[in-house]
Amino acid sequence: MSIAKVTQPQEAIAQANQQFMSAFNQGSASGVAGCYKAGAQLFPDHMGNVAGRDNIQGFWQAVMDMGIKAARLETVELDVLGETVIEVGKYTLLGGKEQVLDTGKYIVVWKTEQGQWKLHRDIWTSSLPAPSEK
Repeated sequence: MSIAKVTQPQEAIAQANQQFMSAFNQGSASGVAGCYKAGAQLFPDHMGNVAGRDNIQGFWQAVMDMGIKAARLETVELDVLGETVIEVGKYTLLGGKEQVLDTGKYIVVWKTEQGQWKLHRDIWTSSLPAPSEK
């Protein structure tokens, strides 16, 4: 079944997450950005929002350039609301030799674009303790 099928969003979201992880793990920021809708927005920790595919690609390229080599996503909850899906999940970011660099949680709003499920809004926060301020 194609991820374009709106009738089975649970399967389509699982496939779309696999596509995201595969692109990330291959170091393809453009592949990761392709998982987002044209007008998508990211809301990363400790910075302003990032809007649009080009900026999203630049954001993920910078993350990869910092030494993050792989991303793992785990869906915890999925709410299907017609042509909108809200996903709650956990993430793990890995460096070289599978070193865990960050773990946390996320909420993604998915919408369809040209018949495919794409990330529309993406927000996450680390579960690691905040660095102490000096």
